[in-house]
Amino acid sequence: MGRYRVVITDFISDDPVPEREVLGDLADVVALNAKNESEVDGKLGEADAVMMYHTLTVTSRTIDQMTRCKVIARGGVGYDNVDWAYARTKGIPVVNVPDYGTEEVADSAIALTLSLVRGTHLYSAKLQRGGPWSYTPAAPLTRLRGKVFGIVGLGRIGTAVARRALALGMDVAFFDPYREDGYDKALGIRRVETLPELLKQAFVVSLHCPLTPETRHMIGSAAMAMMPKGSYLVNTSRGGVVDTTAISAAIRNGQLAGAGIDVFAEEPPTDDHPLVKAWRDPDDRCYDRVIITPHAAFYSEEGLRDIRVKAATACKRALLGLTLRNVVN
Repeated sequence: MGRYRVVITDFISDDPVPEREVLGDLADVVALNAKNESEVDGKLGEADAVMMYHTLTVTSRTIDQMTRCKVIARGGVGYDNVDWAYARTKGIPVVNVPDYGTEEVADSAIALTLSLVRGTHLYSAKLQRGGPWSYTPAAPLTRLRGKVFGIVGLGRIGTAVARRALALGMDVAFFDPYREDGYDKALGIRRVETLPELLKQAFVVSLHCPLTPETRHMIGSAAMAMMPKGSYLVNTSRGGVVDTTAISAAIRNGQLAGAGIDVFAEEPPTDDHPLVKAWRDPDDRCYDRVIITPHAAFYSEEGLRDIRVKAATACKRALLGLTLRNVVN
């Protein structure tokens, strides 16, 4: 039997060395580095396995071209950018990599939190523009210990964030209707039964849930209005969970004291996106109170290698006919 063919659709722009190390003599590996779905047209018909990331969306149109595909491996946790339900009807399992960057994303969520609530970003930005050598531009800052840190989604990353927030002395509460009872007791945190109940008490809201029809725009202007005045919003999950167009108004009117955003529904966001425009305007309140990072919360050299090796390993298991892990459909 000849060698199999594994195609990486997007995100990987360098030589796919980690993937080749995993797949060895079993398969040839091709990285397309496509920026959108149209760029993979006609290039997946001979693929025995497909690896994809978050740069593009794979719809039924592309899945119909995968006549030999044994698995679609989504290099990441979220899988809303692949039509996994349609893939199932075609007999193609979709797997994700839920454990590659738990530490990195959790660290990033806490880093954004600390940069916001301690005024670190605000002080630096103002000093860079010639502002006063004084603590007053960020006033009033309040002590973090004892404040409510609200987590939406207590999965792997949400749990890791909870442990870090506990180490800061915060009162950690979570909302997750799908998490079994007992996790609150094991971690020493509080379960909250409804999202509004969590929002009304949280000094910081940190999002760690997948993007589903249920969670899309879960946090918009109405949700932000429920939060205590002067609270903070952090999103390192999926961009569509938050209506980011509502953030700038919430910061201008003082409802939110700041926001840390790593993900957008459309990436990169356009230059005319309301939050991006406000964040880039030195005369706008958002300039000093919003931190935007480029979907990078997952990144470390170790984490990046993990995700590539784990996705390639999923392809190898499929090609060898072994039982797959983390099948989402």
